[in-house]
Amino acid sequence: MTTANPQVTGVSNNFLGRFDNPRLIVDPVRVEPDLSGMRAFVVAAEELHFGRAAARLFLTQQAFSKRIRRLEDALGVALFERTTRRVELTDAGHRFLGPAKDALAAYDTAVAAVREPLGPLRVDVNAERFSPLRILRAAVRAEPGLSVEPSMRQGFPMALAGVEGRELDAAFGRVHDIGRRWPAELAHRPVHAEQLHAFVLGGHRFAERDALRLADLRDGGIAMPDPAGAHEWRGYLTRLCAEFGVPLRWTDPAIGVRHYEDQMRAETHAVAIGEAGMDLPHDLRMRRIPLVDPTPLLLWSVAWRRHDRDPRLARLLRALPHPAVPSGGWLPDIDRALLG
Repeated sequence: MTTANPQVTGVSNNFLGRFDNPRLIVDPVRVEPDLSGMRAFVVAAEELHFGRAAARLFLTQQAFSKRIRRLEDALGVALFERTTRRVELTDAGHRFLGPAKDALAAYDTAVAAVREPLGPLRVDVNAERFSPLRILRAAVRAEPGLSVEPSMRQGFPMALAGVEGRELDAAFGRVHDIGRRWPAELAHRPVHAEQLHAFVLGGHRFAERDALRLADLRDGGIAMPDPAGAHEWRGYLTRLCAEFGVPLRWTDPAIGVRHYEDQMRAETHAVAIGEAGMDLPHDLRMRRIPLVDPTPLLLWSVAWRRHDRDPRLARLLRALPHPAVPSGGWLPDIDRALLG
């Protein structure tokens, strides 16, 4: 005669076989909230890869896996099917995903409701010389009393990790070609389309030109410092050069604008590409040459946490511009779709 375990009465043997320890079966009413486990679960469900999910939460993969196991143990069900090749949601995982997202959003809203906003908004502008800093200044002027603290991580993927981890409140960047899936908990919208120009130094074969067609670059091509973590910029230039048959070459990463100038001295045929309004030291001898037929445009967007209820963030978003659909300019199709 078999004696029933009072902690698992009514649970089938097949279900018990899913777990090594039957004591892990818990009355759902008594399951304590595990917000860190739920956050790990939601990120893992988006990535379907524990390594990438752990990186998003700045955890080791071992620590991340422990959070998932702890949550599964508390719920008494497996949320993922894991093999050496893939990670997939179980039926229970699919059922849990929507309510878990709602629970996290409700918690974040509750915290925001009782917290007194302290200090300035932390906003990443990529780098001081690019247009987001100019856009941010205009937004602050339009909203008297709004205080911001610029951050410059020089790459949208790094800035997005800061927004996800609540180190930043918002970030500017190009939302495509970021090297991973767009984080579901972040929202974004376009704010500005900036024209790109060619940049050369005196003595370059194009130094006296008033304008350059993209077709003019098919001979010498474009030479740019390696963008390191700015995957979105690498993706943009790759798309531009592929569409117009322009050779693209990456040089050593530039350590500051002066180093960038030194690298350009060696270029007599290739050009560099940058924003038309890029803020550069006045003593640099760089020449900006408009690109035409067509003019390449770089679309900047702002990203923020979808459920962030901070009223200061709402004021900033309200003050940021909405770019019109450009006529005659070139954008990658995936970027142009954001303006539709």
